[in-house]
Amino acid sequence: MGTVIDSKAVVDSATPLDMPASSVIRERLQRAGERFHANDNISAFLKDGELSALQDEVAVHIANALRAMVIDVDNDHNTRDTAKRIAKMYLREVFAGRYESAPPVTEFPNVGQLDELMVIGPLRLRSTCSHHLCPIMGHAWIGVLPNARSNLPGLSKYSRLLNWVMSRPQIQEEAVKQIADLLEQRIAPDGLAVVIEADHYCMHWRGTKDDGAQMTTSVMRGRFLEDAALRKEFLSLLKRKNS
Repeated sequence: MGTVIDSKAVVDSATPLDMPASSVIRERLQRAGERFHANDNISAFLKDGELSALQDEVAVHIANALRAMVIDVDNDHNTRDTAKRIAKMYLREVFAGRYESAPPVTEFPNVGQLDELMVIGPLRLRSTCSHHLCPIMGHAWIGVLPNARSNLPGLSKYSRLLNWVMSRPQIQEEAVKQIADLLEQRIAPDGLAVVIEADHYCMHWRGTKDDGAQMTTSVMRGRFLEDAALRKEFLSLLKRKNS
């Protein structure tokens, strides 16, 4: 299960100036006993300026990987700055969910004490397979049975939280559970359902090169797990949206 950390900062002792940023951050995580798998968020363990230092370090390693593939990054005008571009892309964009804190969730009072099924989706989903770093592209649907006494998050916040979790190297089977755990923690509904349907380019682009391969995963919590009629209603609405 991915780690979700709410603390804003982690204080540690003075950092040796000659240590690379990755070693400093890794040591900080290890001292705290925190996991740092590919789909974990480590934002609470980053200090000001360290993400930029990490980006520079990653660029050096990517340039060396390109050199190891016998690509002349010094003289080829097409790949001269590729390592810098990839480092920026990974740390600031496609893997940003590892290094950025969770987006704030705007909540509205549940004045009408709504406790009926809401379906959000399809939400566009983009991620990266942690096995081959190939794209995962698809959609997610979220079913919520609100608690009549709880607040309701703004509609866009579902998409923001989804993107925060998916902007990390993932496998779909773990990602759907991470999303459900996060939403349960944030909105405490009476029932929650999450369905993800995605294409995996580690199968389209390489390996079997099967363009028809898709994976669908789901998690049901609370009333969705207990009430077969509610579950059927949610899944029938998804089928209608997909038709």
